[in-house]
Amino acid sequence: MTATDPALTALANGWAALYLLHGRIEAHIERALQSEHGLSVREYSLLDVLSRQHDGEGGHLQMKQVADAVVLSQSATTRLVARLEDRGLLSRFLCPTDRRGIYTDVSDTGLKLLREARPTNETALRQALDEAAQNPELAPLVTAVEAKPTRRRPDPLPAP
Repeated sequence: MTATDPALTALANGWAALYLLHGRIEAHIERALQSEHGLSVREYSLLDVLSRQHDGEGGHLQMKQVADAVVLSQSATTRLVARLEDRGLLSRFLCPTDRRGIYTDVSDTGLKLLREARPTNETALRQALDEAAQNPELAPLVTAVEAKPTRRRPDPLPAP
């Protein structure tokens, strides 16, 4: 039997707690979004990311950027986009300056559903964090999530 580095053990324990917190939050939000709006967490996240695009040069995200933003592989993102497109929640179009590029926009129906689902998402997040804060192992992570950032976070998506 070999001795384990205490720093690595602490790191592994911290990661396990973070993973547990994430899983609990995601499951709680998933149940709320599914029951109230027929959306999964991934679908909501995709609509949210795409709704933050803007028109004009550099205003649309490439599919790789979308995949990075919703933490999915490009193929899984493409399947997710296709499902939401089939539901009329978004549409795809060719990039006017590079015919190989495909962009995605949220439809009016998708924006309406996103506006309706946003309070559900926020309430479910608050409930999940409040519940997790009762667990001594997760409470410090909840405190960290709730802390106001002292500086501006970098943009989650790099420029194309």
